[in-house]
Amino acid sequence: MQHDSELSRIGISLPKNLLDKFDAIIGARGYSSRSEGIRDAIRSYITYYQWMSDVKGERQGVITMVYDHDQRGLLQTITDIQHEYIKTIQTSMHAHLSHERCLEVILLRGDGAELKMIAERLMSQKGVESVKLTTIPLREEED
Repeated sequence: MQHDSELSRIGISLPKNLLDKFDAIIGARGYSSRSEGIRDAIRSYITYYQWMSDVKGERQGVITMVYDHDQRGLLQTITDIQHEYIKTIQTSMHAHLSHERCLEVILLRGDGAELKMIAERLMSQKGVESVKLTTIPLREEED
């Protein structure tokens, strides 16, 4: 079993603009190295994934998504995914952030596992910059 104190070396390839943004963030946050920033980002990603895996039961949710509308086929894929879950998706709102970037806000209600599945399908599309799912459990009102 590997402990946190044992380090493994990995190599990654990143677009220059992504690395430049990351370097600016780690500088602003005071990290001593890229490695420290990457470790923190991975820990955050793992925590988010674990939190997402606990989304169960009837939920109300919001997905916020930023994407490149010039990505070939992406708009059709996003529309197809939303139509596939027409009983879960209550409404959506679209805003233009710039000529290339759009923001989509999707309001959902249904089983938490399905809400999570929708968010993960959107997240996996090429051209999608970010997807965030926020949910709250639905409870019957008590008399």
